[in-house]
Formats: sequence, C-alpha cells, structure tokens
Amino acid sequence: MVKYAVAVIAALAAGIYVNNTDLLARHHEEAPVLLAHRGIAQRFDEHDLKNDTCTAARMLPPTHDYLENTIPSIRAGFDAGADVVEIDVHPTTDGEFAVFHDWTLDCRTEGHGVTREHAMTELRQLDIGYGYTADSGKTYPFRGKGIGLMPSLGEVLATFPDQRLLINVKSRDRSEGEKLATVLNGLTPARRALIMVYGGDEPIEIMRRLAPDIRTISRASIKSCLLRYIGYGWTGMVPQACSNALVLVPINVAPWLWGWPDRFLNRMKAADSVVFALGPYSGGEFSTGIDTPDLFARLPAGYGGGIWTNEIEDIAKLAGRRVSAGTRDQFGRSTMAPRRGGLTTSVDRE
Repeated sequence: MVKYAVAVIAALAAGIYVNNTDLLARHHEEAPVLLAHRGIAQRFDEHDLKNDTCTAARMLPPTHDYLENTIPSIRAGFDAGADVVEIDVHPTTDGEFAVFHDWTLDCRTEGHGVTREHAMTELRQLDIGYGYTADSGKTYPFRGKGIGLMPSLGEVLATFPDQRLLINVKSRDRSEGEKLATVLNGLTPARRALIMVYGGDEPIEIMRRLAPDIRTISRASIKSCLLRYIGYGWTGMVPQACSNALVLVPINVAPWLWGWPDRFLNRMKAADSVVFALGPYSGGEFSTGIDTPDLFARLPAGYGGGIWTNEIEDIAKLAGRRVSAGTRDQFGRSTMAPRRGGLTTSVDRE
C-alpha cells in the first residue's frame, strides 16, 4: 500500500513537472516588447510615495526637457525604442479626454481643482511645466515652457495612428469606461488591436463588456489572475481573469508562476493576453518598473515578453535596441539619442 501511494505521488509529481517545466516549453526567439511609462518623463524621488504625492515637487535634477504625457514625450519614447507608450486620461466637461496624469491640476500646473471638472479648451491653456522643481521651490526650470502642451486623447490617436498605446483610466467611475469604450469603438478594428486599457475596477469592467476585443486589466483582476494562476496554473488551466488581458507581473512574483517564463508566456499568448514584467512589488500601493541594469539582469536570458519601464532610453540599450538619431527634445531641439533599428515584435505606478 505504501509503495502504491509513493508511486502515485511520484507519478503525480512527474506529471506536474513535465506539464510545467520551462525546459520543455517552446521558446520564441522574439525581442522583448518595451513599454515606456508616460513616454519619456522627469524622474522623481520615489521614497514613501502615496496616491496624492506631488511628484513634480520631488523632481530629480533634470537630464532632459521632456514633460510626461505630451506629444513630444510620447514621440521621444517611441524614438528611444518603445513598442508601447503608456498615457493617462481624464474625461473633460466638453466631451473629450485630456491626457494628463494627476487627479487635480494643482501640482504640475498653475490651475486648480479636479482635472475632470474642466473643459479641454481650458486645459490646453495651462502650463503643465509650472510646478516642477528639483530644489524645494528655489527654481522652476520648466515654468513657462509647458503652455499648451496638454493634448487630448484624440490628438494622441491622430498623431500616432500606427503605434501601440496603453491607456490608464485614472478613476473608478463606471461612466468613464462607457465614454472611453465609445471613443475606442469608433476606431477601426486594426487600430483597436494596438490599444490596451487599465485602471479602476469599475470602468474596466464596463470596458470589457462594451469593447471586448480590447485587452484590459484592473487592480482586482490582476490580483485574481496571478493568485489563481499560482493556485492552479500547474494544471495548465488559465484563469478567466488572465484571458484577453494585460498581465502585469512584478519581477519578484514571476518565479512563483508555473512555467515561468516560456511556458507561462505561451499559456498567456494562447489566452490572447500579453505579459509585462514590472519591478519588485513589496506590498504597498505601487510597483516600480524595470528601471535599472540590476533589475533588467533579473529577467531570464532570452526573455521575450514585455518590459514596463520608466527609463526607456537605458532599458532599450540593454535590450539591444537601436534608435533614430533624429530625436528632438520637448521644445524641438535635436538631442543625442540611441539609434533605432529593425527589431520588431508580435505594458503602475499610477
């Protein structure tokens, strides 16, 4: 009886191993998909961040002139080697979507109040570089230089008609999901295939119902996806929350995923999902990006999934990208940049 039990356990263990070992998984010789969070942005002190932290007031000494979520910043992200650029949106009172990160205007601009309580015509007049300071308010290097740079989602879509975008819905308002679904459903199927959306649980639930062909993820669904997969992914079954989704994987969670990396990537691909590796998650509000050589080195050799980064120029170089030498800065001046070549491919910190 004992021998029989041991044999059953051994057979079960062998079956689980064969079904999940990465050694037997098909490896796709593909370059990683690089996602530039907010395009090319000013970096800031990330210590002890909260949802309402004014990151513009914690800016590190600037090394470039780009301001996040602007047309030049997005273009620079693509020029630096990004396959996908993430942008943030808010509905406006005149029926558009403003591309802007903050819930309120007070941190980055000279404006005041909740972003979504303004018209796009008003928001275009603001100076989005007004609040940036790296020396506790002694100087404001971008003040006066960001006037008119806040774009609408329509402008971004028109400017980058063939590029992949990840749209962050900043609220938990169901009606925002309805409005965004209406905008995206007005695009061609080919264009919608290049767009992903993530954000609050309520608007994303509406997005999945009204625009089911667009890959989405929310905070609740990514937890459900990863925890359920860790629980029973050894069977080869993929949780529903992981289907047609943007699957965000913190680098310190990845080793717990059955078949990481290739078998896991293959299973997600079969479920019509895309995977992006993030920086470590430590149980707080946010996870970082793959922003340093040390974090990049933690990715498996030959990794062909997605990489989410706040440092697209540095990570693109590590990933072997070559970038156009014609990159220009926020104000149209030529800058030094990596050169883009022919690598092609098949996504918060909120």
